Amino acid sequence: MNFGLYYQALVNREKGWYFTAILRSFEHMCFDRTLDKQKHLFEFYVPQSQQEQFEAIMQYFVKKGLVSELQQLPNRLQKDEIL
Repeated sequence: MNFGLYYQALVNREKGWYFTAILRSFEHMCFDRTLDKQKHLFEFYVPQSQQEQFEAIMQYFVKKGLVSELQQLPNRLQKDEIL
């Protein structure tokens, strides 16, 4: 099975609605959800083919102060494949 790329980032609490609306306007670029409501930590599942566009948009959000601590991590849903 082919798994997509996985990212996490902190999103500005006051502008979270704005961030989410813009991000979701790019259809099929990623799936996002809040992982920790207290910290406003989001996770993102990104198809390999959308990595460049996703990272460009997220860097724009970082520059504007809407996103911080963006990091790519191993996909937390991926399990070791059994032979």
